[in-house]
Amino acid sequence: MKIARVVGVTICTLKDPRLEDSKMLIVCDADNAGEIVGDPYIAQDIVGAGPDELVVVVQGSSARMAAGD
Repeated sequence: MKIARVVGVTICTLKDPRLEDSKMLIVCDADNAGEIVGDPYIAQDIVGAGPDELVVVVQGSSARMAAGD
């Protein structure tokens, strides 16, 4: 689990059917002060986050459980 800052939204023209109802965000890892420290990557939004917000990012089995898969 890590903290990231939302830096944008991306459009996916083709998604896995399990992701069709969710928004995809562009996020960057953030430090304890909320400043960007990493390169951007794509994350599935399951809570309705918006630009410049801090979010919790999970990967692996934690992400599958959060997404209901």
